[in-house]
Amino acid sequence: MSLPSLYRVASVAAVACAFLTAQTQETPPAPLAHFHHVHLNSTDPQAAIDFYTSKFDCEKGKFAGALDAVWAQKSWLLFTKVNQPPKSEITSAIWHIGWGGEDMKATYRKQLDSGTKFATPITDISDIGGGTAQGVFFYAYVDGPDRQLIELNTANHHHFGHIHMLSKDPVSAGEWYVKEFGLVRRGRGTPSREPRMYKGFQIGPSMSLMADDVNIIIYPMEYAKTQWPELWKDRNDFESTQGHVTDHLGFSVDNLDETIARLKKDGVVVTDEPRTVLGKLKIAFIEGPDKVRIELVEGQAKKE
Repeated sequence: MSLPSLYRVASVAAVACAFLTAQTQETPPAPLAHFHHVHLNSTDPQAAIDFYTSKFDCEKGKFAGALDAVWAQKSWLLFTKVNQPPKSEITSAIWHIGWGGEDMKATYRKQLDSGTKFATPITDISDIGGGTAQGVFFYAYVDGPDRQLIELNTANHHHFGHIHMLSKDPVSAGEWYVKEFGLVRRGRGTPSREPRMYKGFQIGPSMSLMADDVNIIIYPMEYAKTQWPELWKDRNDFESTQGHVTDHLGFSVDNLDETIARLKKDGVVVTDEPRTVLGKLKIAFIEGPDKVRIELVEGQAKKE
């Protein structure tokens, strides 16, 4: 995606975060999985690791004692080196990842002073929930390594905070994550399937889920069709996330074989059967809603 294309995102980025801060969580079901990692493709993983750890609240670490990676509070950013720039256009279901900022104006200024390039400058969207509020909620998009889109938004923390996705059916996608992984839905009552608009963009129906300390937000595909009309003029479905700059998401489970058996019984497509990597790590891959590639890892994420 070209930088001018990214700038056009400015009118509505991070809209979920503003809307969702007012929502409350339902009583959580027993967790079936925990958030484990975001896996990125990069032409220069070491440079990407340096970028993330110098710009955001996270630190360098060794994943499984073997791979250079980024530890972000309770989960990992993992990297695969690729020879060609990975696809960064928003044609897969993963839109962006994000960190919080208690004082967004100060955070934005600090980032500018450190040389950070922004795809979208700081923008006030305090009226996202309706009304005329101003100066309460801000967001900005960082143009990250390999054109990874990284959001900074007003929050009560400055940690790695969310993953924003798109879906042909956000409610059903969210219900899938609740059923299969035990994620916690934010909001009361039955999720609405009614369209919701903000400044000409469809942002509902939507779902907001918590996977430990990571908020997974799901917006309708129609948002993408409005925001990137040239990319979507002949497109009615998502590409697989595999090969994009955000290649896949990782969740951890206590017993991988039992989990895979349960998922198969539920009709989930297992793309890679369980295997052991790095001498001790047991993993498998499945396909989630909207062709999101998901890695399952046996054992919860921990800094080593």
